[in-house]
Amino acid sequence: MGRRGAVRPARTHGRRDASAVVAVVAVVVAIRALLLVPVTVDGSSMEPTLADGDVVLVLRTADATDRLRHGDLVVFRGDSESLSVKRVVGLPDDRVAMLDARLTVDGRVVDEPYVDHSRIDGTYLGEVVVPAGSVFVLGDNRARSTDSREYGPVSEADLVGRVLLHW
Repeated sequence: MGRRGAVRPARTHGRRDASAVVAVVAVVVAIRALLLVPVTVDGSSMEPTLADGDVVLVLRTADATDRLRHGDLVVFRGDSESLSVKRVVGLPDDRVAMLDARLTVDGRVVDEPYVDHSRIDGTYLGEVVVPAGSVFVLGDNRARSTDSREYGPVSEADLVGRVLLHW
């Protein structure tokens, strides 16, 4: 005889659990594909902020230059389609220059606590006006960075997005 009040496990629990796992995985894959991208830093151009092997989490943005601010870290596709991470120092219509390793934007010296100026010899860059739909980027390790000083402003089309976190 069966006991009174005995409960039989429902057969649908396993299906519900599997459906929940599939839903969570689908959401994570969608977020990863559409919104967030982890990128591993390769090289020393962003030291001391980022070191070789660090991982950055990038927020993809469709209208990247509209939402970016001076000082933001961005990831973009370079000439060889490899990904690079640099700091935004110039937005559209900014006049960017460098005199004796000191960055100026629109004629004002920019305070850059993330740059170790003692490691940079006199670096000069004539004034560059950042075109619409582009940003001017520099590595924090100016002595070891290939950046907009070499290849010019980065087009919005080449931006993957803005760095949210790094570890």
